[in-house]
Amino acid sequence: MAGDIVPIELGLTDGNAYTLWAPRWREDDEEWEAFLGLDEDLYGFDDVAHLVGYIRSTDDEHDLVDHPAWSTVVELQADELVPDKRHTYDLIGVPELAADDPTPENIAELEDALEIVRILGEVCELGKITKFFNGNPILGAVTAGTRNFVGRDGQDLWVRIGRLIAKHWDDVIDALDDVLETPDVDDAVAAAAEAELAAAASAEDEDEPEDDDLDLVGDDGDDGDESAASLVDDDDDDTDTEAAELIEGEIEEDDFWVNVGIDPIQITTSDGEYLSLRCYLDDEPVFLGKDGTIFVFPSIRSITRFLAEDDDHDLAKVSTFDDVRVAATDGVLEFEVYDDNVYVLPGLAEDIADGPRRIDGEQLDLAVELLLDAGEYADDEAVGEALSSTTPLGWFIDYATNPDPKRLAPSPPFDNESEAFRALVHDFEDRLERKS
Repeated sequence: MAGDIVPIELGLTDGNAYTLWAPRWREDDEEWEAFLGLDEDLYGFDDVAHLVGYIRSTDDEHDLVDHPAWSTVVELQADELVPDKRHTYDLIGVPELAADDPTPENIAELEDALEIVRILGEVCELGKITKFFNGNPILGAVTAGTRNFVGRDGQDLWVRIGRLIAKHWDDVIDALDDVLETPDVDDAVAAAAEAELAAAASAEDEDEPEDDDLDLVGDDGDDGDESAASLVDDDDDDTDTEAAELIEGEIEEDDFWVNVGIDPIQITTSDGEYLSLRCYLDDEPVFLGKDGTIFVFPSIRSITRFLAEDDDHDLAKVSTFDDVRVAATDGVLEFEVYDDNVYVLPGLAEDIADGPRRIDGEQLDLAVELLLDAGEYADDEAVGEALSSTTPLGWFIDYATNPDPKRLAPSPPFDNESEAFRALVHDFEDRLERKS
């Protein structure tokens, strides 16, 4: 698969170095990975303007010149070569990070830093770094997320990793410093790039809306229409295959579900169509379920009965859930599933195999949202890792859901990406518990 070329920022001894990274791509039945540089040398620049200036003016041979996306990179605007937060690595701060508490944020940041250093060591053939990782398999515990650092044993493991990093990290940084080279860049080209970056930043500031201009959902005077699907109960039909009639309507200011902060969701799986509930507490998803298992229901009648009679689930802890229980008990609870809470999983794996131009990017984006939410709800970081932009599947999804004519399209075959997505859907369906 021909992936993109990504701008990255590395925090090293003499300050931040800006360069380019090409994650694994396939060409002529071989897999490649490279950074902007030549052979063992890594090219790094003090700022984005000089990185842009080099890209636009160089005639030098380097390791990315034959990459399928290089011609696209040369044509990018300067602000498109500013590294995002996901690709900004404070390598100097790694020992301090490892000495801090093993919070999910610290573990994720340490994992990203270790991974980029490991790749740099392999690509630049840095023996000290390769030896550091190969000789200390304990570092692999970081990739499993928080689960390895729970309890006393987990705390001890985190401390051991921190001590290991404190002892050897200077050697790792020295190895990177030794291969870092900064090629000459024409001052006029760099100055032009700097002016372009300043203009883009100024334009972005001008486009930033004032607080008074923001339209908030539920504000008085909000006359925007939004599509919704209304699931209507039929008192005469008591079967598990009760039909759900989808009706277009408006989101009203007194909408019950908006007021309680909980969303009905509709999930179509390989064995049927189901209803459930989800909300977000401190930006973390909480489903109608328990211990990472999501409860799903084939009909409005069955979910209403459950909500009225059973409180052994995670949503019962939500402060507004009593309103839901009362409405279900009184028989007045109605369900509206808005379009962005309707998830259709069957067929997406097959569509991925056909390529990004044949797939419904909006539905794929929704499916990824559901898979990530379910993984986070179950404390399973493997889902996020499988969908990250550093994996072939993640690159495929990013291109399919954020199409850009300036980017090189992924190259077939997509069998591996299709199977990886199919496995994620299978694991998700295993998290569902059907209630009747």
